[in-house]
Amino acid sequence: MALASSLVLATVAMPTSVALAGPSAGRGHAVDPQVAKLDFDSAVYTTISVTVDDRPVNVRWYKEICYVANPVAAAPQQPGGPGGGTTIPNTACGYQSMNVFVPESAFGDQRAPVYFAVNNSGWMASYVKAGVTAGASYDSSTSNVGAALKAGYVFVDVANRSRGLVGADGSSPGKAPAAAVDAKAAVRYLRLNDAAMPGSAERIVVNGTSGGGALASILGASGNSAEYAPHLAAIGAAGIDDKGRSTLRDDVFAVNAYCPITDLGNADIAYEWLYNVLGTRDATGSNPSPADAAAIAERFAAYERSLGLRNPDGTRLTAATLLDTVEKEVVHSAETYLEADPAHTIPPLGGTFEIASGGPGGPPTTKSYVNDWIDVDTATGKVRSVDMTRYLAFVATQATLKTTPAFDAVGVNGNTSSRTETNLFGPPTQAYLNYTEYGWNHNDVAGDGSGLDDTGLTWKQYTAKQSTTVDDQVHLINPMDFVGTRADTAPNWYVRHGTRDRDTAFTVSVNLDRALAADKQVTNLDYRLAWNQPHAGNYDVPEAMAWIADAVQEAGAPPASPRRA
Repeated sequence: MALASSLVLATVAMPTSVALAGPSAGRGHAVDPQVAKLDFDSAVYTTISVTVDDRPVNVRWYKEICYVANPVAAAPQQPGGPGGGTTIPNTACGYQSMNVFVPESAFGDQRAPVYFAVNNSGWMASYVKAGVTAGASYDSSTSNVGAALKAGYVFVDVANRSRGLVGADGSSPGKAPAAAVDAKAAVRYLRLNDAAMPGSAERIVVNGTSGGGALASILGASGNSAEYAPHLAAIGAAGIDDKGRSTLRDDVFAVNAYCPITDLGNADIAYEWLYNVLGTRDATGSNPSPADAAAIAERFAAYERSLGLRNPDGTRLTAATLLDTVEKEVVHSAETYLEADPAHTIPPLGGTFEIASGGPGGPPTTKSYVNDWIDVDTATGKVRSVDMTRYLAFVATQATLKTTPAFDAVGVNGNTSSRTETNLFGPPTQAYLNYTEYGWNHNDVAGDGSGLDDTGLTWKQYTAKQSTTVDDQVHLINPMDFVGTRADTAPNWYVRHGTRDRDTAFTVSVNLDRALAADKQVTNLDYRLAWNQPHAGNYDVPEAMAWIADAVQEAGAPPASPRRA
């Protein structure tokens, strides 16, 4: 792959390896020129009071800690928000800061787990937020924030650059792999200051949904990879010495990911295969570009075969076996749901699913959908059969299927209105760059700097050039490229993907699960399609928090971090 040199803001020699020691690697050594800028001040906090399960809890709030020494300045006006734009007060470090909340039970506890929440839904840039607010009330059975505080965990809200961010100079400094680099920098800050901060950097649990689920996944998969060192050095992340070598670790303890929008370089082919192999697009009237859909889907079989994955029973995971695999996952989801609570039911064939919906601020609505696809024996709680053709149509009826292509659509066949992930890629000076072979070769928007029409190069020719970066960008945010390699992958994974989620193909999370299962570093893997859930997260707070507690207990007390000299 070509070195992504145009994405870094300073020239740093690429290390051939990461020199790492134990949990306090780099402490007591004058190797990090950024240390003085990144010291944590334990005395600077505001005490706020909240209520968790009707009981008052005092929380120390360490506000907007800038976790890098050289943050990238942002424009005061950012896209999104009311009226199509929003004004941010912290232009200096608002996208590279974190809010740290410490419940009173953890005030003096340097071994408490750290619940590390990333908030970049849709792979969008995430401005610093405060997930804990003074006077708020939390129910630990429904709120992951309340549950974390109740458990005595340090709760950290992490901001990060990503797509959509407008820099102070008008550029787009959130291009991949900025989100992953920032998340690693935040972990490194916690490790640098582990002895001074409440909580343990050896017990970081990363939580995220959608793009956040993808960010949690790449952070969990790529621990301590030397490939990120130039990018980390450019922003002044802790633990990069003056020779570009890493002296701190950025691996994490656990990943708690929901509906991860990941493996973007292959997400289009997975999506088109899933929703065309049984005619779902045609059946639901969502196939405006049938020729494109068929051509993209045709590439899936070779990709899936190239992964070399297997199911738990040893069978190979291929295009020929994937539908059966997804069906088994749906059956397992339904039966697990029924077993969890005697009050849980699934409508009989011919009955109706009552699906509640409604956006923020809008009135809730309920729609009825006929169950014509899953037959359950109510006496035994076992699934008799699943009609996959009708199941996928049921999923596609909940929300209209995405465009074709689903993730790299901008510039393709004249499409300039799509809001797909295309603008996550390319140099900071360019609005977007197609990042898949199909998108690149079918770009026909003149003057956008992307595609054969503007560059005179096919995808293979363009990515073969050492001066280009897009293939590296795709690689550096894809956990599939790091699981099972020499990277330090997190040992604990909890991944959920709703059975009604049409935002990415079910095959994406299945592949991630099977890859993790084959990685000997992963010792605790809990993957499931979440019954009757849409594209969402944190809907199973008691289950997820119990899993975290068990993982922490199984690992035992983390090592104490010595003071830095």
